[in-house]
Amino acid sequence: MDPAASFKQNFDVQDVPRVTTQIIKIDKDKLESHLDDFKYPTQLIHEGQVVAFPTETVYGLGANALDASAVKKIFLTKKRPADNPLIVHVSSEEMLAPLVSEIPDGARVLMKEFWPGPLTILFPTSDRVPPEVTCGQPTVAIRMPVHPIARKLIELSNVPIAAPSANLSGRPSPTSADHVYQDLKDRCACIIDGGECDVGLESTVVDLKRKKILRPGGVTLEQLQKFVPGIEVYSQEKDTEGLVSAPPTPGLKYRHYSPQAQVFLIEGTNFDRMKTLVMDIFNEYKGEQKTVGIIHTQHDISYPDEILKSEFCKIVVLETSRDVAKGLFKALRGLDSDGVSVIVMEGISESEEGLAVMNRIRKAASNILQC
Repeated sequence: MDPAASFKQNFDVQDVPRVTTQIIKIDKDKLESHLDDFKYPTQLIHEGQVVAFPTETVYGLGANALDASAVKKIFLTKKRPADNPLIVHVSSEEMLAPLVSEIPDGARVLMKEFWPGPLTILFPTSDRVPPEVTCGQPTVAIRMPVHPIARKLIELSNVPIAAPSANLSGRPSPTSADHVYQDLKDRCACIIDGGECDVGLESTVVDLKRKKILRPGGVTLEQLQKFVPGIEVYSQEKDTEGLVSAPPTPGLKYRHYSPQAQVFLIEGTNFDRMKTLVMDIFNEYKGEQKTVGIIHTQHDISYPDEILKSEFCKIVVLETSRDVAKGLFKALRGLDSDGVSVIVMEGISESEEGLAVMNRIRKAASNILQC
């Protein structure tokens, strides 16, 4: 039996005891006046508990990456599949060194250019990293966040922190403390509220050995191509190495980012046809007295007042690809809160941030239409 299968078999998934959730507000621009506010979350980290905290990408649910029992609590708290590896967050290269068996030259180039920042790199793991973090894989995914609260929490805890997104598994990732509270109230003892996340999508994950982007994110393909010639986006359809059955990083195997509403994604550049499809979906569900949410991204499309002013329509306008990247998860959660039955999103170009946006919405969508 391979190590990953053995790990999954031995992982006993159960629910977590209910706790009182404390929210601690910290101004990321005034950290020195908030040092006392870090005492409780760092205490929890040292006690082997989990803490939700902001990063520049999304909110993370963190625990001491060197403590196997603490890492297991991450999986239990967010009901995460036991074979879905975690990303380890560090605050310095000195903290990185004991976690890996080597740092390849190519990794040093990317670290110099993109760390701290929303880039995760796969490294050959050392025996210091518990298999609960890597799910038995020979590599460990590591990044250095740029968000000052995340960096300070790691620094004051003085341990690397393993952290996936701070949501219930499968739900849209949280970009605010309120999103975390919606999912993890009474499951997580502490949420650090540092405001809304700047990037709004998870980090990019790269496998330099394969020259693959395993998960598009805050660092774009175009940026990486300047430093890693020949790097390309991993395609599940072209997978010949079994990465989905034994994922070395989050985001490869399971459906993610899904709101409670059914999601339609309309892809393509025939905007007349895209408009027709959106209106057809709206009219179908309006006829059933159901509310439709529209994530409107294409300014070549305008809808008639019969849709825009209808009580059965909720529309979220995201004006640029950067707005879409930052606002996608917020829009999905907001439309859920508005009680829509269906969400229709107009797809965007896959250049720059659009690659990560389309990666996420495809994973969330139950129906993908072409135009």
